[in-house]
Amino acid sequence: MADDSTSWTIAASQPSEQPTAAANTGAAEQTEAGAKPAKPKTTRKPKAAKQAEGSQGSVNNKASEPYNSPEPNTDGAHMPEPEDKLDIIFEGLKQKSSAKQAIFRNTEATFDCLRKVSQELVVELTRRLSPLDSSVLIEYRPINELEFHIKFSGDLLVFVMHSNIITFPDDFPLFNTKFVQDDFRRRFFGHIMAYNFMADSIKYQRMNDPGYLVGRLLINIDNHYFIEGVKQLEMPNHDMANDPVTHEAMRIFVESAMIAAVNNDLIAPPIQDIQKISVKQKVENQQVSRGSKVGFSFRNEQRGGFESISS
Repeated sequence: MADDSTSWTIAASQPSEQPTAAANTGAAEQTEAGAKPAKPKTTRKPKAAKQAEGSQGSVNNKASEPYNSPEPNTDGAHMPEPEDKLDIIFEGLKQKSSAKQAIFRNTEATFDCLRKVSQELVVELTRRLSPLDSSVLIEYRPINELEFHIKFSGDLLVFVMHSNIITFPDDFPLFNTKFVQDDFRRRFFGHIMAYNFMADSIKYQRMNDPGYLVGRLLINIDNHYFIEGVKQLEMPNHDMANDPVTHEAMRIFVESAMIAAVNNDLIAPPIQDIQKISVKQKVENQQVSRGSKVGFSFRNEQRGGFESISS
């Protein structure tokens, strides 16, 4: 009897184990058939935090990337080197500045030549006029290193040397000549002006009285000259390429300027212009009956035209 009960117990216990195994087998089959396991829950981060992480990541990535130097040019082409600015300054000083210094020295020497010529003319004219009329005075007046005057009769010639070197626009007719085109330094000039004033305008300091340009003398790097002036100068036609500065040429220029000034007579003002006078004019010695020069017809030889200079 003991044996039968034992076998029954064993037999009875076996069916209770089979459902558990079957249940486990079914669960496994269901998982394999497509049942997705549950995902773990995650917390969302704010957008700003994501962007901060992204930017920090990119910085870290860039910092970790090695520096790649530019690849050498292997196609044989020559890379242009940047132009040295010091060389540009040097070339400018060597060409333009050096040329302008030479032109200034030539102009200064020409101005000294005009001084000597003017003094000679004053001495010669005084010697010839004094026996005839001692009241006619001809004077040379040095003002400074850049200006001197010649006073004769009621006229005053003022010669002024400009301290700077000048040039002209590209359409300046003198620039079209072969002489200038052969050397760009010939585009630069020193210049000396001759003005005609009434002598009393300076004596009485009549500040509103006009002066008239008689002529302008241009000097280049070759110490050649060119004259722009009024028709009354009656200077012969000349070519700058064939006209070096000489004592004789400067004497002709001064003589011609004096002749033009003497022939430019004083004209009385219209009666309507002197009917009234202000106290200021009286105090400043602005005489009621003062006249003015006729003025000159200015001849610009390079342009082939005429320009009227009015009072």
